[in-house]
Parts: sequence; structure tokens; C-alpha cells
Amino acid sequence: MNRAALNLTSIREQFPGRIDVVAETGSTNADLLARHAAGEDIRGAVLLAEHQSAGRGRNGRSWSAPPRSQIALSIGVGADGVPPESWGWLPLLTGTALVDAVTATTGIEAAVKWPNDVLVETGKLAGILAEVAAPDPVIVVGLGLNVTLTADEAPDARATSLQMLGAAQLDRDALTAAILRELTARIEKWQTTPGPDPGLVEDYRRRSSTLGSQVRAIMPGDREITGTAVDVDSLGRLRIDTGTGVVTVSAGDITHLRPAD
Repeated sequence: MNRAALNLTSIREQFPGRIDVVAETGSTNADLLARHAAGEDIRGAVLLAEHQSAGRGRNGRSWSAPPRSQIALSIGVGADGVPPESWGWLPLLTGTALVDAVTATTGIEAAVKWPNDVLVETGKLAGILAEVAAPDPVIVVGLGLNVTLTADEAPDARATSLQMLGAAQLDRDALTAAILRELTARIEKWQTTPGPDPGLVEDYRRRSSTLGSQVRAIMPGDREITGTAVDVDSLGRLRIDTGTGVVTVSAGDITHLRPAD
């Protein structure tokens, strides 16, 4: 399949900023974290890769896709002045921004699955990973969006892509710029609003595929919590009504979140 390379000039015309594109790397998140460790201020820096050979998800899960079939990017986010208890909202606002950018650019209606996936029905369209550049208040947020991935190329049968969904617009330059516009606007509100921004919370609830559904939260040691996902709290944690009470779980508490059936 002939897949066009990203055009950095075109992306910068649509979204001016500190943007770099590399042909191949292990992980854009790992690269930005390494740049931070070497003394660079990565706040606002964006790194895109045409191919990730060691892309990562939550709990160290690996992910790979053919070159130029995804948008794989990471951005450095300054959390100076943002209380650590609000940091859990960063993956959620990233998912919300990604859904909005995809819908505006392609017309595909996606939804966010708590805490870090973007779905269309049951197909995984994108994943998100946020990592703290400790000890500093800097967070690297990475995302991988499947654009022209085919069913034969998908590393997981549950994966889908914009092409597989029939999207007419598959211009990765336009998609990248739209994602960065939506994401940076939401990050700026997160950075300047004390506590969770009410507008962000409501946007997330409207775009959530998790809230209102029956879920099974699998914890370390194969312990399970089953019930109805009723809400997210002020820290971005998921509240599950088990029928005998409401249990609150954070993204760090769980190994998997599955449909209850």
C-alpha cells in the first residue's frame, strides 16, 4: 500500500509549534522522556514518528503497526501549578480531544473508553499513554491513532482504523493538526482551571462509551469488581455501582476494564 509521508511544513502551517517528525523510533514517549532527562525543557514539544517499533500501552503492553499507517505522537505537558490529584484527568481530556478532532475531520463518531482508549462501537481506534517525567511536574502524553491500518495488518482483532470504518478523509497532516489544536486547547484549560473544569467533565461524560454500561474491572491478583459504571469523580476515577455500594477505582488500580458480559 502506498502511504504518503507526513508533511511537516503542511502540519506547521495548520498548527505552528515545536514539532519534529522522525522516520522510525522505538517509542515517542520514551524519546521525549529521554530528552527531558538530558536537560531539555519539553513543555509544548511534539514528536511524531512514522513508525514505532516499541510502542507501549498501559501496563507495558506492546503495540505495533506498519509505517505511515498511524498517527503516533507524544507531547510534553507542563503540570506546574496543577495539583497532582488532577493529573488523572490528562488521559481523559486527551481522549475527548481526539474524539472531537476525528469527528470534525472525518465525520467518524468515536467515543472514549475509560481510562485511555478511543473506540468506534467495540473496535479500538486509538490508545493513549501518559507518563510522568519525574521528579519534575512534566507529563508526556502519547497517542496512537489508526488511520490506514488494514484488518490483515492489525496486531489485535479488536483494532479498527479510519480506513476500515470508511472515512473519506484520511489526510494525516490535517488529522494531526486538528488533534494538536483540540488537545492543546484542552490542556491549556486544564492548566489554568483550579480543579477539574466543569466543561471538560461534561464533555467527557457525553463522549464516554463506559458510563452507563455494565463493566468488569479486573484488578491485580485477578480480583474483579462488576457493576454499572455510573460516573467519574473529581480526580478522573471511575465509580462503579456494584449493587451493594459504589466502588471508586483509578486507572492505576486496574489491569483491564471489560464489558460485564
